[in-house]
Amino acid sequence: MSDLKEVARQTVAADRAGLIDLSEQLHADSETAWHEERSSAAVAAALGPGFTVEQPYLGLPTAFRAVAGSGARRVGIMAEYDALPGLGHACGHNLISAIAVGAGRALAAVAADLDLTVEVYGTPAEEGGGGKIELLERGAFAGLDLAMMAHPAPVDVAEAQPFAVSHSHITYTGKAAHAAAYPEQGVNAADAFTVAQLAIALLRQQFPASVRVHGIVTKGGDAPNVIPDRTEGRWYVRAETLAELTLVEEKVRRCFEAGALATGCELTIEPESAPYSEFRTAQDVLDLYKANALALGRSFADAELGGRMNRASTDFGNVSLTVPAIHPYIGVGSLPAVNHQKEFADHCVGPVAEQALFDGAVALAWTGIDYFAPTKDVS
Repeated sequence: MSDLKEVARQTVAADRAGLIDLSEQLHADSETAWHEERSSAAVAAALGPGFTVEQPYLGLPTAFRAVAGSGARRVGIMAEYDALPGLGHACGHNLISAIAVGAGRALAAVAADLDLTVEVYGTPAEEGGGGKIELLERGAFAGLDLAMMAHPAPVDVAEAQPFAVSHSHITYTGKAAHAAAYPEQGVNAADAFTVAQLAIALLRQQFPASVRVHGIVTKGGDAPNVIPDRTEGRWYVRAETLAELTLVEEKVRRCFEAGALATGCELTIEPESAPYSEFRTAQDVLDLYKANALALGRSFADAELGGRMNRASTDFGNVSLTVPAIHPYIGVGSLPAVNHQKEFADHCVGPVAEQALFDGAVALAWTGIDYFAPTKDVS
């Protein structure tokens, strides 16, 4: 397959300037979950005339599916392009998209030789909105033989081991009153959050190492002299698997119920998306990716550092439960800065990020070529 790999590498090399432009464009004009109108359009357009693009896709305005080739075997490459509120592309989704375009175009260049159909999916709202789950529930990804993506990180880590996670919107409803003149007539919705957070903090000593609980109060009240009648927050619960997540969520729910009980407030808990699952890695495909990344001069972090780096969560996990999938992390040399820090966003453009973009696109394309390589007829 060396000739096909060289064609793929040359395709990415020829596209390099355009891929960098795409990455920088997304980085400079970041859009948050479900609002990625300009970003999704730019990524779809960057695939070029060799792809047939369906956008909107399955009723989601900022999702798309782009197809090249007509082979019997199907590979799907995931593009993500939503940014973090207040931080921009501090998780590097600008690079994910550019890598997906590069790998998709490279595989399209050899699709006929591999009896392959190449599909690039624009997947909105990975940062808490569960865009891939929405697509999955509407029939996307069905019948894929392989799904791939590469995610920026401080260092290279081959195997993704993300937590399962649930995202919840919490609301306490109480009764307003003058905080000095008539405090006894108020029902304090801010106190309800205080009680709940204290209960969660105490519960943490019983959490296993595989569990994380964290959140923010997004509305704490309106004025210091008014007892808050409504407070709101967003909370995430993470665990090793969906099964463990179900058990932990019940304990955390009781903490929020304690806040309501102690203060007399009403409690509403609404899911912001379906839960993200753990990730199921296709180990045979990952072995191919590791060999290709090493051949490109990449090196992987040791187990201790790498294990800590890859414990985020992704809605790609839900896809991995239905089709063979890999989700390697590719380093942008950002240490000590890590994902979801402004300094990490700064490292997602520039020469090191550009090399990660090139290597990620080539490594994914080469992995697809190895995986779909025709076997010789020895009959």
